[in-house]
Amino acid sequence: MNYQKLLEISDDWLKYAIRLHLCHEDKENLVDSRKAALADSRIKRYLADITDFHGMLVTNHKNPDLPIHKLLFLIDLGFGTEIPEIQAAVDEILKHRDENGIYQSMTNVPKHFGGTGEDVFSWCLCDAPLLLLALLKLGADYREHIQPGVEYLVSLCRDNGFPCAVSPELGKFHGPGRKDDCCPYATLIMADLLSHIPEYKNTQTAVSAVKALLSLWENSLSQHPYMFFMGTDFRKLKAPSYWYDIVSVAGVLGKYKFVREDPRFLEMIQHIKAKQDEDSLFTPESVYLKLKDWDFGQKKMPSPYLTYLCHRIFERLE
Repeated sequence: MNYQKLLEISDDWLKYAIRLHLCHEDKENLVDSRKAALADSRIKRYLADITDFHGMLVTNHKNPDLPIHKLLFLIDLGFGTEIPEIQAAVDEILKHRDENGIYQSMTNVPKHFGGTGEDVFSWCLCDAPLLLLALLKLGADYREHIQPGVEYLVSLCRDNGFPCAVSPELGKFHGPGRKDDCCPYATLIMADLLSHIPEYKNTQTAVSAVKALLSLWENSLSQHPYMFFMGTDFRKLKAPSYWYDIVSVAGVLGKYKFVREDPRFLEMIQHIKAKQDEDSLFTPESVYLKLKDWDFGQKKMPSPYLTYLCHRIFERLE
């Protein structure tokens, strides 16, 4: 596809990512584009926000203000540890790891939800994989910093995907569902993490996670574990890929070659493609209110960034 139209309507911060990831231009030829992207006030704000990485309590994993979401957003635009603020975030993540190799977040679970009611470094299976994913994408030493944690999290997998699981610091806390159900979001982000690790990508663990997500799509009218639905709201186009929605799920599933001919996955892709306009652009159908300063924080006109996300999914299928 010719991405000229998309480049014309994009801000500088996104032009760099489009040229790097969709047009596949050499990074060495994008020095000026990268400088322009980093000069954007919103990118500067995100970089400032991630330096105090554990300064915000993780009490709502859907919150787009969480530093881990901002860090992954910046990484996926093409920025790495050569940027001091991103290196600072990595340094903070590495400071808090338990005996199983799992990186921790600062959280507070009230006593009436089964926690201690105190601020404590701990982990949930709906945040720990994201920290490992960020380190992996940023080139941290796999054997030293990533493998132990991945091995432990993989050991939690069941036939129906990954459960709701937490570290001992959080006591008896678990989400609003049956213990034998999978947690769809934990399953999604574990599938994403494993897709980037060659030794795990084709294992039964990864296959189980992927098949669990496909099964939830197939049985979306009847199966809603932990109150994660694949209904009307799930099927609305939304960016960024922070949470549990069709762009996020299709974006992860498409990283697995064995899925690309599965009719359930192809149904998701057709659902997304049907919403593009004559210029192959996509308009958000749902937004995060906190992100109204970005092109994907409105529903009135095409969003270059949402379009970028969708075409990255499509490109993997070609």
